[in-house]
Amino acid sequence: MTRGAVAASLAWLAGELSPAPLSDYAYYAPMGAVAATSSTTIRSARESAHAMAAVLLGAATALGVDVLALPGALAVGLVVGLTLLFAGWRALGEMGSWAVTSGLFVLLLGSAHDLEYPLAFAGLLFAGASIGVVLNLLAPPLPLAPSDVALRRLRGALVDQLDALASQLESAGPLAADEWEERRRALVPTLHRAQDAVAHLREATRANRRVRRFHDRTVAQVRHAEQLNGSADVVDDIVRLLADWERQDLAEVAFGPDLRPALATALRTYARALEAATPDGPEASDDDADAATARFNAAVERLGDDIRAAARTPGHDYFAAAALIVVLSRGRDALVRS
Repeated sequence: MTRGAVAASLAWLAGELSPAPLSDYAYYAPMGAVAATSSTTIRSARESAHAMAAVLLGAATALGVDVLALPGALAVGLVVGLTLLFAGWRALGEMGSWAVTSGLFVLLLGSAHDLEYPLAFAGLLFAGASIGVVLNLLAPPLPLAPSDVALRRLRGALVDQLDALASQLESAGPLAADEWEERRRALVPTLHRAQDAVAHLREATRANRRVRRFHDRTVAQVRHAEQLNGSADVVDDIVRLLADWERQDLAEVAFGPDLRPALATALRTYARALEAATPDGPEASDDDADAATARFNAAVERLGDDIRAAARTPGHDYFAAAALIVVLSRGRDALVRS
């Protein structure tokens, strides 16, 4: 059984064993337990406190509106409108939406029982959340799998971006700026998901006894995330430079037909180096990753030599091409394993 299922079962049992009238509302305890176990040890305690505050605020709002004896539709609208203000309150974090849930439950289900219902609702949620927090302390979550999936998706998106860019340079010449700007923007959600997953992993390592057992894998994942974050910045800069200086509407482009093949080769070797830089994966060993990075470095050096040779011929400005060499060198540095 999963941690959430165990916590929900224990919370339900605790609710049923509670004295009346709490036992009449035992089904609310598992809600708090599941909410608490769906996060890291540190965050679950903090978010449980935020949820309780939101529940009490929602209940107080509903009781206040109920005193006004307004028509049903107007009362519901007023409770929802007021509790939505709490839902957006930064002090409650992501748990602010509990204020809306609590307000509606208390207004629609609890008005006939005065304070009995809101107190039972809040009390059982708190009891369930406490069970979830304790279970997290005893068996803390360490979300290595979700962060690994997010990082693999980011790596795949970066590799696809580099391969597509190389193919464009090889087959079609100068780029259409709008097309590559759209590709650059499409990468942003994947990058943000990977960053969020790694931040979640970092937080999960706090107050977590399982970190010692998975120390090497955790360190490798965090290091890989740093590599990919650096590479994402590099790929973004590459697209920006080419969209600005290797466009179809420019009379003088940064590279031109003579240098585009060498640039495409550098981008493809960069993509292969990213594929090989995978911690604890079957795709590549450390030697494979080092060899792939060395091939990328050699391709960047050859491109630099070609640009310097072309720059000796007057009549063309290779400033943007030289800037892209600097960007690619940053990509090489991001791949170096510590």
